[in-house]
Amino acid sequence: MHHEAVIVDAIRTPMAKGKASGRLAGTHPVELLSTALAAVTDRNQLDPALIDDILIGCVGQVGEQSATPGRMAALAAGFPEHVPSTTIDRKCGSSQQAVHFAAQGIMAGAYDITIAGGLESMSRVPLGMARQDKDPFGPSVGERYDPGLVGQGISAELVAARWGLSRRELDEYSARSHQRAEETRAGGGFDREIVPVATESGLFDADETIRPGTTADALAELTPAFESAEFQARFPDIGWHITAGNSSQITDGASVMLIMSRAKAEELGLKPRARFIAFDVCGDDPLLMLTGPIQGTRRVLAKAGMQIGGIDHYEVNEAFAPVPLAWQREFDADDTRLNPRGGAIALGHPLGASGARLMTTMLHALEDSNGRFGLQTMCEAGGMANATIIERLD
Repeated sequence: MHHEAVIVDAIRTPMAKGKASGRLAGTHPVELLSTALAAVTDRNQLDPALIDDILIGCVGQVGEQSATPGRMAALAAGFPEHVPSTTIDRKCGSSQQAVHFAAQGIMAGAYDITIAGGLESMSRVPLGMARQDKDPFGPSVGERYDPGLVGQGISAELVAARWGLSRRELDEYSARSHQRAEETRAGGGFDREIVPVATESGLFDADETIRPGTTADALAELTPAFESAEFQARFPDIGWHITAGNSSQITDGASVMLIMSRAKAEELGLKPRARFIAFDVCGDDPLLMLTGPIQGTRRVLAKAGMQIGGIDHYEVNEAFAPVPLAWQREFDADDTRLNPRGGAIALGHPLGASGARLMTTMLHALEDSNGRFGLQTMCEAGGMANATIIERLD
């Protein structure tokens, strides 16, 4: 029997700079996630005892994020001890994958009520903390991709070169991300999706990553972040266009979504806000690494029997500016529908939380604009991508 999976609610914390001076640097990651878990159950008057599972994306599963953070956060939020949790790592797409698993579990009849989301405190668990200068690839992968795979910054340069994207295009896109995010914030567009976090310095209730005065001219002054004589010799077409200004921001944040069967939502008197139309996860070239969203989009559209023009809102994660721009060229996608509220360049990229954060923003944007269909896709380390299509419900 097929069960329809629906989104009942979707919330996030404000996004904070992922460094010692950031507003959430003094907040333990478990406390950050527990704030979101408590908020999503409280505002829907849901008894946490009814939750079948909590699926949480998290990339840095070390240090303060090592003890199944969803389980610890549920206990911190006062949930009953019988409510379980699991942690999912598909790198940048971890919480989008958590959403997939939650919805698919409901559709299969294994769950009635789930919370899916993600967490990353990059100020307290820095990027790469788990690697400790060890080789994560192994000798056989090194032989297959001799002389070796590269970091995401070099991959972003390769994508920019492959699609002929100029430094000016990247910087103009990045400035626009900040402008769109600021317009949304100023107009109250993020208010419904943000839950405040109590911190040592007071209540934190608005994104601190948005820089409203950002211009392409100012971004043009920044120096390339990954320029290397070694890689220039290996990849002579690289133009060295990637900077801190046209890349996603290192960020602290959490986001969760309340997902259940339509029948259970109706039984509890809760309003389904969107339903899942199609899912995809795929791999692509691990050297280019960031091109998976193109393939994932083709596949998810085919599964849904849809064309790109039938989608009202596109969320393509702004890991680096070349990612959404290359995607846009491949599909000739309408610029006004692509990340219309800004993306990770302005709002930040708390790795494990970003998938649910994007979907949270997309759901609220569809409601505010009276749009119907939304498509979300994210590039992921190793050359993978998730893609999801949702339909807003009246």
